[in-house]
Amino acid sequence: MATSPTSDPPRAPDPPLAVVLLSGGLDSMVVAGLARAAGLGVVALTIDYNQRHRIELEAAARVAAMIGAERHVVLPLDLTRFGGSALTADIAVPKDGVGPGIPVTYVPARNTIFLSLALALAETSGAASIHIGVNALDYSGYPDCRPDFIAAFEALAKLATKAGAEGRAIRVETPLLHMTKAQIAAEAARLGLDARASWSCYDPVDGKHCGRCDSCRLRARGFAEAALPDPTLYAAEAA
Repeated sequence: MATSPTSDPPRAPDPPLAVVLLSGGLDSMVVAGLARAAGLGVVALTIDYNQRHRIELEAAARVAAMIGAERHVVLPLDLTRFGGSALTADIAVPKDGVGPGIPVTYVPARNTIFLSLALALAETSGAASIHIGVNALDYSGYPDCRPDFIAAFEALAKLATKAGAEGRAIRVETPLLHMTKAQIAAEAARLGLDARASWSCYDPVDGKHCGRCDSCRLRARGFAEAALPDPTLYAAEAA
């Protein structure tokens, strides 16, 4: 009597893999370093969304090499076709601090888009988790950095994927969610990561951090509050 063939569950990769959304910024560098320190193999995913500058992509490549990523995927996705942000349209980047409300540097639905792409890569790579450097404290008012959003996306991932349907739900890990920027800078030092490899600035000046945009201000304050030397090269006008 013939028997129906059965399929074994997919074999987990060794070491276990994690997809890390790697922008090239300080936060994503620390997230990648934490994943490696936990014994995970890192599949780094960088989205080239045609952002205002290319330096961020160069930083992501440096960080991926520094932490020993198993693979680094740079995926082109031209969000300038949508616009709506100072990072994807001809809108000035604020240099005197941000006011109330959601700042113009918010890219519409960016983390939703990026996490969806990371979810697809996690399924095809056999990764059990996605790691992202969202932060609910020093987050500049972005709605897609809130804990409720992450919890909602993780629930969506369980429902929307073959892995989830088969009982292998892909987790969304946010190790920096409740850290201050000072704590993040201190983690970089503890992990032995060279913060000079990372990039934070929204609007570079002659290849240097402008020192005035909100991201630069958060970065500089983080190193100062952590009592750590800031290795960042800022433009002269920011001095």
